[in-house]
Amino acid sequence: MSLIERLDNDFKGALKAKEAEKLAVLRLVRSNIKNLEISKQAAAGDEDIIAILQREIKQHKETIASLRQAGRSEDVAKQEAEVKFLQAYLPPALSLDELKDVVTKAIDFTGASSITDMGKVMGQVMSQVKGRVTGDEVGQMVRELLGK
Repeated sequence: MSLIERLDNDFKGALKAKEAEKLAVLRLVRSNIKNLEISKQAAAGDEDIIAILQREIKQHKETIASLRQAGRSEDVAKQEAEVKFLQAYLPPALSLDELKDVVTKAIDFTGASSITDMGKVMGQVMSQVKGRVTGDEVGQMVRELLGK
């Protein structure tokens, strides 16, 4: 089952069960998917949907940080629940050891020897781990391994 089918099935289930919180999140994601399809003039693939989900999760996390500063714990809990719900649609994340292996292979493949070659390595790694690790985590691992 593709990711779009899974989202649609969950949307229908949430609609029938009258789960307002899930419906709101799924409507937002479906709206973003439709906007992407309109701009691309093509159907959204799983990679596109994963990118949308990651963007929503990142925005939710930024909102959580703001809400914590404002002392609004009830809203923080709601946002955290939405993040957890959205993360269920993402592929399983890579462990640090798996990420280190991918980065090491990319360094060997590109022949990178210093931090100035970080862009080449990042491009190679991000194409392999798209949707499973954030760019920040990859960047940190690349800096760590190239800094040695």
